[in-house]
Amino acid sequence: MRRVTVLGATGSIGQNTLELVARAPDRFEVVALTGGRNIAQLAHDARRLGAQVAVTAHDDLLGDLRDALAGSGVTAAAGATAIDEAADRPADWTMSAIVGAAGLAPGLRALEHGGTLALANKESLVTAGPLVMQTARRHGARILPVDSEHSAIYQALAGEDIDTVERVIITASGGPFRDWPLDRLRTATVAQASAHPNWAMGQRITIDSASMFNKALEIIETKEFFGVSPEIIEVLVHPESLVHALVGFNDGALMAHVGPPDMRHAIGYALNWPARHDLPVARLDLAQAGRLSFEAPDPGRFPALRLARETLARGGLAGAVFNAAKERALDGFLAGRIGFMQMAETVEDVLSRIYPDNGLIDAGFSLDTVARADHVARVTADAAMAARGAAAHS
Repeated sequence: MRRVTVLGATGSIGQNTLELVARAPDRFEVVALTGGRNIAQLAHDARRLGAQVAVTAHDDLLGDLRDALAGSGVTAAAGATAIDEAADRPADWTMSAIVGAAGLAPGLRALEHGGTLALANKESLVTAGPLVMQTARRHGARILPVDSEHSAIYQALAGEDIDTVERVIITASGGPFRDWPLDRLRTATVAQASAHPNWAMGQRITIDSASMFNKALEIIETKEFFGVSPEIIEVLVHPESLVHALVGFNDGALMAHVGPPDMRHAIGYALNWPARHDLPVARLDLAQAGRLSFEAPDPGRFPALRLARETLARGGLAGAVFNAAKERALDGFLAGRIGFMQMAETVEDVLSRIYPDNGLIDAGFSLDTVARADHVARVTADAAMAARGAAAHS
C-alpha cells in the first residue's frame, strides 16, 4: 500500500491525480490533501478517500473546512505552516501541485522524508533548482517530473547515458495566439488568453501558455532537472500537441514521446513508477491525427523564451527573480493594469533593475535567500507596472 499526499489537490493536476488514486484503493492510502478556497471540493475528496488531514491555505476558511469535515474523522487545518506540516507527514509519494513559488517550501519538506516527489510545481526548480536537487540527494529522495514535457524527456532517457545526449527538444502548442498579428496581441483580453486550443488547465497556466512563459519556465526546469547545458535545449511550436518532447543522441537518433494531450499520462507514469498500469486515457490514432507539424517559435511574438535564456546566463537566484516578476506581471494582466505583451516587458524591466552587482542574485541558495529574491522582484515588478501605467496616462 503506497501512502500518498497531494499538495494542491483542488487544482487540475490534483484532481486528475485523485481520480487515478481513487481507481486503485487497494494500492493507495491517502495521507494528506491541501487546497485553496474550494473548500467543498477539498472536503469531498478528503471524505471519499479517507485522508488523515485536509488543509486549506487560507486561515479565514478553517471554520468552513471544519464544518465540511464534521463527523468524518478527517483533521482540518489551515495556513502555510499547516501545509508544511501536512508535507511532513510520512508518505511514500507526494504530488507537488501547488501553483507558484508557494510550492517550494512544502516540496522541500516532503523530500526530507526520502520518498518520491512527483513535481508538477515547475517554479520549485526555476526558483531554487540546486537547492531542490541537493535536498533530494541528501535524503535519498526521488523526484519524478510531472510536466508533460519533462515526463516525456525522462521516459525517453530511460536506460540511456545522459552524456550521449546532444539535443533536448520541448514542444509548445503555440497557444491561442500562435497566428495572431503582433499588433493584435497587444489588445488580447484575459478571456482570449484563457482559452487554450488543446489542453484543459487552470487559468494562470493557460495564460502562461499563451505568452509562452510556461515554456520559458520549462527551459530553466529542463536545465536544472536533467543537468544539461542550456545550449542544447530547443523549443519547437507543435500545434497538434501530440509530441511532448524529443531527445536527440550523438548517433543522430531522436527519441520522441507521443500521446494525446492529457495530463493523466504524466501523472499516471509518476504515480505508478517504476511499473506501468492501465490509465483511463484515449489511445492515439495516428492515421486519424493525419499530420504532425513543427515550426520555430517567433521571438517577437514570444519574448519570454529569450528572457529565460538570459536568466540562465545570469545564474544564481536570477530564476527566483524571473519567476516572481512573471507571477506579478500575470497578476497585473488579470487585474487589467497592463496589457498582454506588457507582461514580458515588465519581467525584462525587473531583470534589468536587479543586477548581480547588488549581491542579491549571487547570494547562496536557501529558503531565506530565495524568499528575499522573490520579495524584491515582486516589489520591483509592482513599481515597474505602476511606472508603465503612469506613463500611459501622462
